[in-house]
Amino acid sequence: SGISADAHSCCAPSSSKHRAHFASINTNRIFAINSDKPMKRTLQDVEYMQGTEELARFAKALGHPTRIKILKILATQEFCYTGELLDDLPLAQSTISQHLKELKEAGLIKGEIKPPKIRYCIDFDNWKIAKSLFAEIFDSGHAKINC
Repeated sequence: SGISADAHSCCAPSSSKHRAHFASINTNRIFAINSDKPMKRTLQDVEYMQGTEELARFAKALGHPTRIKILKILATQEFCYTGELLDDLPLAQSTISQHLKELKEAGLIKGEIKPPKIRYCIDFDNWKIAKSLFAEIFDSGHAKINC
C-alpha cells in the first residue's frame, strides 16, 4: 500500500517482545527414519533457519480468504473498526473478530482499544518482515527448477 507507517500512528508500535520472538531459532522434534535400520524411527532434532517459524506464522494467518480481504481493506485505510468491516464482509461480528484475532496474533495487524470499540491497522514493521520472508522463498533459485 502507499500508506506510510507514520500514517498509522493510531496503533501502538510493535512490541520488542514480538521482534525478539520472531528472531529466535526454534528446535522441534520429529520422527525420522534411521539410515542404519530401514523403517525404524528415532527422534531427531530439527533446527530451523532464523525467520522460518515466523514465516510459517504469517503464512498460516494468510491461509483464509477472509483474512486476505481484511488485510486488503486495512491496507487502503489509516485504520478500521470491527463494525466497519461488517459493512464489507457478509459475516457475523464474532467471525470477523476471530479472523482479526488470528491476524493480530500473527503480528500482521495491531489493535488499539477505544472503548467500546477496537481500532485496527496494519502493523507495518511486521508487514515489511513478512514481505521480506516471502520474497526469500519466491525469489530464490529454487523457483527456477522445473520438475
